[in-house]
Amino acid sequence: MAIEIGAQAPDFELKDNHGRTVRLSDFSGDSEDGRNVVLFFYPFAFTGVCTGELRELRDHLDTFVNEDTQLLAVSADSIHTLRVFGEQEGLEFPLLSDFWPHGAASRAYGVFDEDKGCAVRGTFVIDRAGTVRWSVVNGLPDARDLDDYVKALAAL
Repeated sequence: MAIEIGAQAPDFELKDNHGRTVRLSDFSGDSEDGRNVVLFFYPFAFTGVCTGELRELRDHLDTFVNEDTQLLAVSADSIHTLRVFGEQEGLEFPLLSDFWPHGAASRAYGVFDEDKGCAVRGTFVIDRAGTVRWSVVNGLPDARDLDDYVKALAAL
């Protein structure tokens, strides 16, 4: 079951597609880089629905990466896979590897599919205080609606 709206978002420490360490707490209100976060879990790089969703985010990047908001995309792929995927698709936001311990961040948010070994399509809008303010969780084949994230961010 996915983490509930109003709950404190679990912190995590993951490597991005360039090998840099990223923590959710890096974006808390007390930090130098305090921003709201759109935390976007997806099953796997190089798959049809995932690629389509990430391209849509890329094409609207200034909505999701700016002085108020940071987009973080998370999958169970290795950092090496994510590096190639990010370069191929022109993704200029952090692609975080939940590879090892396998699915730890996805499990903390309640969006890890144990049978498939990957995250389902879960998105969480987290405010600067680290509180989950909005979420949507879809099954593996069901793409999410980008307009829903925009509305959730506008409501903050």
